Amino acid sequence: MSWVETPSASFTARHDARDADDAVALLDRMELFRSQLDRRFFRTPGDVSIVMHPTTLELSLSQPWLPLARRATAPAARRYLAGWFNTNEIHVLSPRALERRASGLAESREALRLAPMHEYVHLVVGANNRQLPPPFSPRSFARYLRWAWLAEGAATHFSGQAPLLRPAIVRRMHEGRPPSFPPTARDAQLLGGTIFGLVEEAYGPTAAVELVSRLDGGGAKATIERMFARPAREVEPDWRDYLRSI
Repeated sequence: MSWVETPSASFTARHDARDADDAVALLDRMELFRSQLDRRFFRTPGDVSIVMHPTTLELSLSQPWLPLARRATAPAARRYLAGWFNTNEIHVLSPRALERRASGLAESREALRLAPMHEYVHLVVGANNRQLPPPFSPRSFARYLRWAWLAEGAATHFSGQAPLLRPAIVRRMHEGRPPSFPPTARDAQLLGGTIFGLVEEAYGPTAAVELVSRLDGGGAKATIERMFARPAREVEPDWRDYLRSI
């Protein structure tokens, strides 16, 4: 495979020469997306490399934390783990590979099309909250898993994937035990964004940014109680009603 680089103002794409046109289109979308996030977050990293992989195997081999995260994720959500992130670098499947990965539903194709945005949100979150990765180490990966509902929820919410995951959420609600509140790492990819949706619906867009900007020492329930200004046990029924409405 012949690797080439295509630059833009804030990003540099590394890709197969056959994906040159897709790389240009992606960079245009990423520049627009960064400008949108710049109006919401204090820091939005620039000088970011985007590595576009032609197969899932190559992506997984290049990012050893990704297979571990996939193993911790519910089957209904694994399809959407289509990228990973490091300091100033995101790795994603190429648009052609993302198309092959999608189910037959239009929502699935569009959600996967937003995978590069999902991974870039992780960089934005890490730049604004130093308690969350990147960078990754055994300790920071363990912290990522403990706070996966927050990290993945933010990436799903701010990338615009959340409403497109409804079919996968419905599948998850019919598989296995009811999800925990807040969601464990197993359900973070699908359900974490629903908590951000509740926060933004109740308190506005600024509150969603505040939610992901710091971790409470008291843990997940303390974070929920800080945002909703009431006990987590009172918030949980509202969240489950929200899931049932989906």
